[in-house]
Amino acid sequence: MASRKQTKLLGRSAVSRRRFLAAAAAVSIVPRHVLGGPGRQPPSETLNVAGVGLGAIGSDNVKASAAENVVALCDVDSRMASVTFGRYPKAARYTDFRRMLDKQRDIDAVIVATPDHTHAVITAAAMRRGKHVYTQMPLAHSVWEARQLTELARQTGVATQMGNERYSAPTVRSVCEWIWAGCIGPVREVHCWTNRPQWPQGMNRPDGKPAVPSHFDWDLWLGPAADRPYHGEYHPYNWRGWRDFGTGALGAMGCHVMDGAFWALKLGQADAFSVEADSVGLTDASYAKASTVRYRFPARGDMPPVKLVWYDGGRRPPRPKEFPETREFLGSNGTIFVGEKGMLTFGALTAGTGPGQAGPRFIPESLRQSFEPPKATLPRIKAKDRWFGRHVQEWIAACKGGPAACSRFEIAGPLSEIVLLGNVALLSGKPIAWDRRTMKIAGQSAENGHLRRAYRDGWSL
Repeated sequence: MASRKQTKLLGRSAVSRRRFLAAAAAVSIVPRHVLGGPGRQPPSETLNVAGVGLGAIGSDNVKASAAENVVALCDVDSRMASVTFGRYPKAARYTDFRRMLDKQRDIDAVIVATPDHTHAVITAAAMRRGKHVYTQMPLAHSVWEARQLTELARQTGVATQMGNERYSAPTVRSVCEWIWAGCIGPVREVHCWTNRPQWPQGMNRPDGKPAVPSHFDWDLWLGPAADRPYHGEYHPYNWRGWRDFGTGALGAMGCHVMDGAFWALKLGQADAFSVEADSVGLTDASYAKASTVRYRFPARGDMPPVKLVWYDGGRRPPRPKEFPETREFLGSNGTIFVGEKGMLTFGALTAGTGPGQAGPRFIPESLRQSFEPPKATLPRIKAKDRWFGRHVQEWIAACKGGPAACSRFEIAGPLSEIVLLGNVALLSGKPIAWDRRTMKIAGQSAENGHLRRAYRDGWSL
């Protein structure tokens, strides 16, 4: 059933079509830009899109929606946003997303690509106004926020998508189908790794009070985070390593790299699981320089219990003895499924390719000859731009009443919770037992404080 926002869009489309038919009866030649046709989209089917956060990722996300009508752009840093501002000269420009949402009522859909600590407040504000949302991963800064956004998406019925673009790639879908077909037998162990952080971690809070650049609104950038003096160590880019703003290497890459295991092994079905972690370089202000996080999930349906191990900061899983010495082992990001018959490995975000284009490969390689891939059961998404276009275009189709997007918040919320609970284990310094139904950590009330942060005055979800 279409949401109220989708119904409004469809109603506007019907009015536009009636006007078009009346005009067609009055003239013998109609301009092609009105008719649409190959390579063109009729105005009646066009969304009004707004972008909030226009750095590299946000700019690419907005660009992937360029076939729509980009009506509003918002960023607290006018210099960072200048390229995107120049690309869409007719779009209204804003610094405060709240003013944009209050003033510009024609917006149908919002792309959110700000630092992690402001994902939730912007996304929630858009959904409460009936706007469809595409929010970069991880969905939120805290477990509590991720759960609130998941529930709010259910209540509002808007079309949602989290920006873990590999979820739309054909490779991850093949991996799921192969695992479900028993290509390596029951899977009881998975290893996921990343070469991040590629930004500083393991630091203490910077000293000094540099002047705030004239092109930058520091107070709006802070959003719900605790007040502090501006410093160039926070913005741009390096916010990822600071605990108040980012979610570290695990938060930055977990929803990309772990998504294959989450989908193929149905980890979202686990109502309770445990997490433990060890790290080096963790400080009160910053995430660790390197960490290893171990998740243990119980049986899910006909799938056995499974251990998932995450590595970052230069740490890597051990090289399987069956892996050929003549072949390079492990890319910058990837996954190894360990089954009873052998292993299946594939990469993510490999340089020069779209998300998930590296692999999959069997260990030992002889398994490839003996395995006949099943027929595809998961839909493949086609788009000219394989990097962001596929994922954004699927969301846009959902905004227009099409099938729900693959990483809608119903799915992205539980995935984000799993990833962010790894940070909870890192910060608590001890194993945690998570109950998803009650949103509590068994027997450790103090650690429950890591599940939700306090907002500074004037900010709420």
